[in-house]
Amino acid sequence: MATSTLDRAPEAPAAATAPNPGRRRMNRTLKYGLLLFFVAIVLIPAYVLFITSFKGPSDADPSRAWFLPTTWETDGWVKAWTTLAPALGRTFALVIPAALISATLGSINGYVLSKWRFPGANIVFTLILFGMFIPYQAVMIPLTQLMSNLGVPQGIPSLLVLHIVYGLPICTLIFRNYYESVPSELIEAARMDGAGILRTYASVIFPVSAPGFVVVLIWQFTSAWNDYLFAAFFSSGRNGPVTIALSFLAGGQLTDYAASMAGALIASVPTLIVYILLGKYFVGGLMSGSVKG
Repeated sequence: MATSTLDRAPEAPAAATAPNPGRRRMNRTLKYGLLLFFVAIVLIPAYVLFITSFKGPSDADPSRAWFLPTTWETDGWVKAWTTLAPALGRTFALVIPAALISATLGSINGYVLSKWRFPGANIVFTLILFGMFIPYQAVMIPLTQLMSNLGVPQGIPSLLVLHIVYGLPICTLIFRNYYESVPSELIEAARMDGAGILRTYASVIFPVSAPGFVVVLIWQFTSAWNDYLFAAFFSSGRNGPVTIALSFLAGGQLTDYAASMAGALIASVPTLIVYILLGKYFVGGLMSGSVKG
C-alpha cells in the first residue's frame, strides 16, 4: 500500500543538521585563546618572582622586573634557603598537628550536631559558627593576655593552640553539612546493635569521612601555613613560622630582591604541592555533602 505524502515526516536539510567545521574550529580557537590569555595573566607574578630570584644585586631592580637576568645567579636562593630552612621545619611542626587535630575535633562536632541531636543543638552550632565571624584583629590583645595568663609559651605552642581553636568553626560546619548526606538508617542500625556514640562514629561515620577530611585538611594546612597576623603577635624570628622569617628576609633598608623572591617561591612550594596532589579531591569533597540522599 502506498504511503501518503502527509504521513511522511519532513526531513531536515542535510546542510542544516551537519555541524559547521569552520564555526566549530573558530569556537575552539577562541576558547583556548581566552584560556591561554587568562593563564598568562595569572602566571605573570610567578614569572617576575622566578626571573628576579636569579638576578644579581645590580640587576635585581624594579625598573628591570620584566627583563631576563643579565647573568643567572643562585646567591639569592642560597641566602633564602639558609634563612628559611629552620622556619620551614617549625612551620611543618605547626601546621600538620594543627590541621589533624582541628579536623578530628571538627569531625566529631559535626557528627554529634548532625546525627545525635540534643536539646539546644542548633544554639550550640550557631555559637560555634559565630567564631568564624570574629575578626582576628578585634581579639588580638585579649588573646595575648589570655595566652600569657595560661602560661602557654610563645612561638609554635601558642600558634598551635590558636590555629586549632580558630579552625574548629569551619571544620565543624563542613563536617556537619557532609554528615547530613549520610543516611540516618545507618546510625539507627548501629544503635539497634547496641553501639554507643563513639562506637558508631568509629565504625560507621569515620570510614566514610575521607572526602570531608580532605577538604578540611587542605583548608587548615594552607590557612595555618599562610598566617602572618597570629605569627606576628605570638612569635618572633627565632621561634616563628616561615611567614615571619620571610618578612625578616624582605625587610631592611637595602632590600635583597633576589633573596626575597626566592624566599617567596620556597615558602609557597608546600601549599602548591598540597593543591597539586589533592586539588581534585578538594572540589569533590566540597560537593559530596551538597546533596542529601
